[in-house]
Amino acid sequence: MLRIPRRYAHFVFGIIQSGLTSGVAAAIASAPFLSESAFMSHWLRSWLVAWAIMIPVVIAAAPAIRRLVYVVTAGTE
Repeated sequence: MLRIPRRYAHFVFGIIQSGLTSGVAAAIASAPFLSESAFMSHWLRSWLVAWAIMIPVVIAAAPAIRRLVYVVTAGTE
């Protein structure tokens, strides 16, 4: 199994999260193509473009989102 050093966890998280999110969004946007039997090709193209755009967005935004979550949640430690 591929073992990536933990110091890269932020990037691995960003890649997985952006891939999942963009895949779902591309599927929703491609739904009208189900009747034309062009869903898979349209979805794949849409997903690849969206994923390429979302990877840097997620990686850049994740630290700020974590800080915001920390501020708005109460700790029980």
